[in-house]
Parts: sequence; C-alpha cells; structure tokens
Amino acid sequence: MNHLENEHKFIVAGKAEPANITEGCGSLGMFLRKRLLRNGGNVALIDGVDSSELRYLELLELAVRLADALRRDAGLQAGDVVGIISENRLEFPVALFAAFFLGATVAPINLTYSEGEFEHAFYLSKPKIVFVSPFSAERVIKVARRNRDFVKRIFLFGGANPYGADIILYDELLSQTAAINPLTFPIAPTYMDEHVALIMCSSGTTGLPKGVQLTQRNVIASIPLLSELEASFDVPIVVLGVIPWFHAFGCLTLINVLSNQLKLVSLPKFEEGLFLSCIENYRCSFVFVVPPLMVFLAKHPLVDNYDLSSLNTLLCGAAPLSKETADSVKKRIGVKHVLQGYGMSETTLAMVVQTAKCNKPGSVGKLQFGTKAKVVDTETGKLLGPNHPGELCFKGTQIMKGYIGNEKATNETIDNEGWLHTGDIGYYDEDEDFYIIDRLKELIKYKGFQVPPAEIEAILLTNPKIKDAGVVGLPDEAAGELPLAFVVNQPNATLTEAEVQQYVAERTSPAKRLHGGVRFVSEIPKNVSGKILRRDLRAMLKRPHSKL
Repeated sequence: MNHLENEHKFIVAGKAEPANITEGCGSLGMFLRKRLLRNGGNVALIDGVDSSELRYLELLELAVRLADALRRDAGLQAGDVVGIISENRLEFPVALFAAFFLGATVAPINLTYSEGEFEHAFYLSKPKIVFVSPFSAERVIKVARRNRDFVKRIFLFGGANPYGADIILYDELLSQTAAINPLTFPIAPTYMDEHVALIMCSSGTTGLPKGVQLTQRNVIASIPLLSELEASFDVPIVVLGVIPWFHAFGCLTLINVLSNQLKLVSLPKFEEGLFLSCIENYRCSFVFVVPPLMVFLAKHPLVDNYDLSSLNTLLCGAAPLSKETADSVKKRIGVKHVLQGYGMSETTLAMVVQTAKCNKPGSVGKLQFGTKAKVVDTETGKLLGPNHPGELCFKGTQIMKGYIGNEKATNETIDNEGWLHTGDIGYYDEDEDFYIIDRLKELIKYKGFQVPPAEIEAILLTNPKIKDAGVVGLPDEAAGELPLAFVVNQPNATLTEAEVQQYVAERTSPAKRLHGGVRFVSEIPKNVSGKILRRDLRAMLKRPHSKL
C-alpha cells in the first residue's frame, strides 16, 4: 500500500445524503413552503410565556403576507439582507421565512450586543431591512439610522412605537396587506449551492465575530439530523426551545424543528422557574440544551419541585459536556437519553451527533449525512488513525461558503481541497465515534505537556460544593503556563484554594493539577451558547483575588 492509499483509509465518511434531499424544490423558500403545507392545521409554535399559538398554516400565511409586503413596500428582493435582532418570539420565524420566500439573506444578530458590536455586525452584513424587538430597539435604531446608506427600513415588533415616524410597526405592516394564497405566491428558484441564506455571527470567543455565510444548500443539508433523531422516539415529540434563535445553534434548530413538522414551545430567555414549568405544563419531551443548563439541571435545588417525567431526550451542543454532568442529570430527573452533538457556526449545525442507539459515554457521536472527516497531526499535517488525537477537519454539504468580506480568514479556515480546519482537538475510535478534547488554541502548555482545560473543568464540576468553573493557563517563566481554576461556589458552600487543588490532584495526573492556584469568583464569563470566554478569564488574572 503506498503512502496516499494509507492516508486515504484515515478519512472517515458519514452516510450518504438521502436521495432527492431538496424534494425537487428549486430554492430553500420552495422547500420550506412544501414542508409547512404538510402539517397544515397542527400547532407549530407555542409562546411559553403567554401561551399564544401559531399553527403551521398560519405561519405560512403570515410569512407569505409579510414577504409580499416587503417586496411591494420595501423593495426587498433576492440577494438583499434582512437583519433580525430579537429574542425568541412568534414574529421571528415569520420574518425569517418571509425573507427566504423572497430569496433574501437573513442576518440574525445578538440582541444583547452593545452599540459598538451592533455597528460591527451591521458593517459585516449590511442589512437593507431590519426587524427589531423592543428589548434592544434603542441601540439598534441608533446604529441603523447612522447607516442609512444601506438600511432602508426598520420594523419594530410589539405594539408601541416611541421612536419616530421612520420606524414602522410590524403589526401595522401586516395589517395593510391582504391575505394571499400561499400556493400561488411566486417563489423564485435560486442556485442553492451558492445563494446565501444566513449570515451568522461567529461566537467571537477569540475576537470580534466574523460573518459566517451559510448557503440555502447548507441549511437543507442539516434537515435530516432531526429526522433521524425523531425516528428513535416512542413518545410524541414536543420540543422546548430556549437557545436564542439569533445564535447558529438556535436558528438552525428552529428551521429543523419546523421542517420536521414538530411542536415547538419557545422561551425568550432562560428563567429557572419558567423553563421547568414549561416542561411540566406542556409535557415537553425533547430539549436542546447547552452545558450551563445541564449544570443547572444537575445541581439546582429548584429542579426537585417540578414534574419532568415527560422528558425523553436532552440534546446538548455548543460547548463540551462532561460525562459526569450528563450522568448526574440522568440519575436526578430520569431522562432516558442525554445526547451530545458537535458542530460550529461554520458547519451549519452538527457535524457529528449521538442518537438513542449510538451514544457511547464521552463521545459526541457519528458523522452526519454527506460529511467526511479526518484528524490531522497539528505539527506535521499527517493524517492520523483511530484513537490518535489531532485537529478535526470536515468536508461536505454543511460546510459554510466562507466569511463575508474576509477572504483571508476563509482561506485560513478552509483549505484548497475544501477541508474546514476546526481548531479543535479530538479523535475517532475504531467504531468511528468521535470525541472532543479541547480547542487547539486553548490547550495549556505546561512543561511540554498539553493540558485540556475542559478536562479539569469537568472534574471540578463533580464537586457538589462547586457551582461552576473555568480553567486557563497562568503564564510562568519556568513551566510556560500553570493550570489555574476560577471557581464559583454553590450558595452557602465554603471551599479553600487548598481543598480545590487537592480535589483535582486526587483525580488527575501531575501535569493537570492546579499548579497556578484557584481564584474564587461570582460567575464564569460565557457567551450566549455557553462557551467560556477564556480571554475574559485571562484578563481577570491581573486582578486581586481571594483564596478564602
């Protein structure tokens, strides 16, 4: 066997995509219309705060009416960009689907951004139309008005407009538009492999967010994910959605749920009691979660006050979840499946995901449809075989088109053979189940050893007195970096630095011990998807600290 043949055997392939995945549709808009029509009178969405509902046919009719109004009154057309800055609310998917029906590109933007961050997001996507909720309206409208060279219309969700005549209420726009037959509404075909459906802001954990361009083909390629998970259910699927829809994980799961004709209960943000009562009252069986939410389910005393017996599956993504936390949740609330997936904004949704039948402890599952993967030695670039950690690289129909307006960053991420280099360290085993170790750039270099912060964090979270934790490297002239932990104690719990260090030392090899010490803090800084903002932790290293 020659060198090339030997390397080729270390490329892992997922199952082939379902035949005719686009169902003969010429655009994402056509595909979504076809899917919404299938479920007609069934409930699509429930607002978990006020219990208002939207049925599939109502969602379709509203989206078509809005699309007609945007085309007629605002001149929106294929290729234009629509910004949506909002919490999870029923108007969000109406605006999202209306834009897709016109072939427009949607840029969901984090509603908690500062003015400066909104300015950057607008600079990336240059939206012609902006939808905004009252939560961030004041900041967004200021930025939009400063960018009138490309922002032509601003529409406000909600019932009141204190911002002036140039701001149009969403409800008013819809009220001025007559009902239209969704079957006859003209939806133009597109070249789906190139036509951008979404511009998602990357997580920005290492700097300013980049604009990730996801094509219509990327979006459709993600749809079978939930179809496969659904096949393993023996109970009705009622999904609870609390992940923000402006985040890639949230937005793509929203599209996925509605494309698979499921019922979705949505919440605008995570509130402990409301989250738990929605599971109890609506008998939710499937919840997309992030690791901080899993830690809440594992440790918070409030959880015991609610009936969560309807829960069948929790699917965790966006950041690493420890086996210990997953096991604690299963044991405490009796949920049948705690599954993990792995993906990033640049891969549309999950590249690998566990299922009810395939969920090895510690793994993140197997490759998705139409996807290939390889593991590369970070120093030599050589392909690695099973059980050898290296950088994970992916190729397939879910890989982004590129970063908008940033060819340099695109070329640094996607090589000339189409492989996306994730910057994550992981491996696959002899059964082609994948495992994530940590971010390549976040590994702590201690005396020549590479120490994964996530591994130490997982150990810390097994301590019942610890509510949350984050680990970084403390610069050291002799060792390079020393592992250091930031720790949040549980209410009324007391721990000393020495006790925390001893707890870790008893469970790790010498290189992974907390040689840099322990800092006690009130919270661990994270982004909306639950990823620890390690740059913020590194900045905190310069502050005075308590050892208790």
